[in-house]
Amino acid sequence: MMSERFTVASLFAGIGGICLGFKQAGCKLSWANEIDHDACETYRLNLDDAPYLVEDDIYNVSVPEDKHIDIVVAGFPCQAFSIAGYRKGFDDERGVLFYQVMRIVKDVRPRAVFLENVKNLMNHDEGRTYKCIRSLLTDNGYDVTEKVMNTMEYANIPQNRERIYVVAFKKREDGSCPEMERFSYPEKLELTKTIHDIVDVHDRKADKFYYHPDHKYYEELNSKMVNPDTVYQWRRIYVRENKSNVCPTLTANMGTGGHNVPLIRDDFGIRKLTPEECLGFQGFPKDYHFPEGMADSHKYKQAGNSVSVPVIKRIADNIIWAIHSVDNDDI
Repeated sequence: MMSERFTVASLFAGIGGICLGFKQAGCKLSWANEIDHDACETYRLNLDDAPYLVEDDIYNVSVPEDKHIDIVVAGFPCQAFSIAGYRKGFDDERGVLFYQVMRIVKDVRPRAVFLENVKNLMNHDEGRTYKCIRSLLTDNGYDVTEKVMNTMEYANIPQNRERIYVVAFKKREDGSCPEMERFSYPEKLELTKTIHDIVDVHDRKADKFYYHPDHKYYEELNSKMVNPDTVYQWRRIYVRENKSNVCPTLTANMGTGGHNVPLIRDDFGIRKLTPEECLGFQGFPKDYHFPEGMADSHKYKQAGNSVSVPVIKRIADNIIWAIHSVDNDDI
């Protein structure tokens, strides 16, 4: 594969969604960092024990000097910019973590940078937050482009998940950037998959995922959840049906006591999506697993915190093609 010689350093790697997408595009994972121990356990289980994964606070780490890195990728913490959060942005310590991304970028000087975050990053603080992020990249010699993409439109995965994807290429000394001239974001795909490609309503899951008649919300759920072909949400005082018949945006706070986990009706009753099904709605392969014995709260948090792997892979393909085609011109 043409991209095997391209190496990746991954920041805020989580359970490896961005890493997996770039690996599927043929890149070599050379160095990664994640602070959450449980996420690291899931990462190592699925990505060949990942000897390159450094489990530590990003403030304490740097990419070793002997590591040649072509691409730096980062799904830096989004809670500071999310509509679901307090939207404090750079006033929140999680927002300030982007400066650590730039520290690594300035140290490594990769040929390309890839960032993923919530859609609201574009509009936070009347656009000033993203303007700052963009300026930090351009001031350090990168040409930058960005696009908001929805998983259900670009991955053929039935999840309504809008995210901003930022791609930056290092400019040459004369200010030109032939890689950016050749890069383009993937085109939309027809959504042919349904929730039944991920959820099997005929297969009884563990009893703990079901709502039983003695549950205080059961009567309301049972009366409103009548369609087995879509996904529902319990919104504090009412049941919300997703009319588009796709899964709503999976969030990290699914891990907070199991709340906010999307619901379905199957042949056996009303239940939450399982953590493994949540991975499916993020486009992870079926053989991607959580460690045995891990608490469901950690599993849900990890799935919601992750990314839509097929979207990452499609963008990674185009990044690699742009770099590779320029290299061939230079030969």
